[in-house]
Amino acid sequence: MHLKNDIIELKIDDITSEGCGVGRADDGIAVFVPFTAPGDVIDVRIEKVGKSCAWGRTVKLIEKSPMRNGSEKRGACPVYGKCGGCALRHISYDAELGIKKSWVTENFRRIGGIDPGDIEIRSTGHSDRYRNKAMYPAGTGPDGKLRFGLYAARSHRVIPCDSCMLEPEFYSDILRAAETFCGRVGLRAYEDGTNPSGTVRHLYIRDGRASGEVGVSLIMTKEKLPDAVGFVREIRNACPAVEMISVIVNKKPGNEILGDKVIKLWGKDCISDYLCGLKFNISPLSFYQVNRDGAELLYGIAAELTPIDENGTLVDLYCGAGTIGLSFARKKKIRRLYGVEIIPEAVENAKSNAALNGIEDAEFICADAGEAAVKLAADGVRPDVLVVDPPRKGCGPDVFRAVLAMKPPHITMISCNSATGARDAAEFLKMGYTVDRVLAVDMFPGTAHVETVVLITRAGS
Repeated sequence: MHLKNDIIELKIDDITSEGCGVGRADDGIAVFVPFTAPGDVIDVRIEKVGKSCAWGRTVKLIEKSPMRNGSEKRGACPVYGKCGGCALRHISYDAELGIKKSWVTENFRRIGGIDPGDIEIRSTGHSDRYRNKAMYPAGTGPDGKLRFGLYAARSHRVIPCDSCMLEPEFYSDILRAAETFCGRVGLRAYEDGTNPSGTVRHLYIRDGRASGEVGVSLIMTKEKLPDAVGFVREIRNACPAVEMISVIVNKKPGNEILGDKVIKLWGKDCISDYLCGLKFNISPLSFYQVNRDGAELLYGIAAELTPIDENGTLVDLYCGAGTIGLSFARKKKIRRLYGVEIIPEAVENAKSNAALNGIEDAEFICADAGEAAVKLAADGVRPDVLVVDPPRKGCGPDVFRAVLAMKPPHITMISCNSATGARDAAEFLKMGYTVDRVLAVDMFPGTAHVETVVLITRAGS
């Protein structure tokens, strides 16, 4: 067994679903090394030793993996390896897509006991500057002044960030203007555990990628912003495309980002954007996909795979603000849409979005998914398709209750975690369904996340 601080030569053989390279030391233990790729030969310093594995950092790259060829085209990111965002920027984008495809395939085989065959992985082809939302935590710089940045990996330590390669360049202009303002009026960063008396928690920027509209919010522990007029002026000077400026109040201790009160300082109440041919109004507290082009690709693929005609009925569980169900309604021209969501604000957003786009045959219900499904079934609703887009932890018991109550011929599952997606697919198999198609979509290039679309059919349908 190697000891901490030992330096050993290691060949990287595989890469974990967190994007960490792994190889076997000469004594047989697995050594995990971040920012490496299968095929790398490295000198690695052992930093932590466990009972059956170890973790280390690269000291020297002896032999470069072929996966690194072409990685320089992705653009140098000044905080890569320091922040907790990207994990795969050191390899080419083609290699990244291959790795993510293998993750999905392996999860369905190993966890779900399902052979998905040679699955396809699709992407927009844009691996940089795709994010339309950023929340920069506030910290205190060496000079004692407030600084916005990004969290270091696995910590709440704020590191400076002049430019993140996943975000538009103009975000940096807004960030610097906000820092200048906070320094001028003497605002301090709220830092849970170290500076709880500070007032500024985050700088929140969001843009409508298709509309060009930008919204900026300062998240604070107090309602009153000193010299609010000056803040508006500096932000608008930094970015003329800004249409909305607000303060979001979060007085709760801890690391939760958003509060529940929005105070408009200038402009509109929300920004708007266009997705799948629909217009969406996006308030500061509304959920909206952080990769607009990727979401349009994902929803288009899901609609393309889903077998439903113009006379069909669709039930969308976990419907959020209605983006998936409404995009299906527009593309497929279905007869009836029911959306179910447990968060009241999201349900109201979904209703307003349906009205905004003239979609009348849509009903949105605020309830637990299982309870809503039982009620809909009792009312005689028999959906042709059930759409589920669960959180990373996967489908809860409410979804399986919904399936038992409604017995839909088809289920379209969109999963942001292929491990839980594979587990849930196996549960549907036990209920008399088959998995017809598995397809991966890279919504978040550079990171260790990949979306999966699964088409599931009831036997005999």
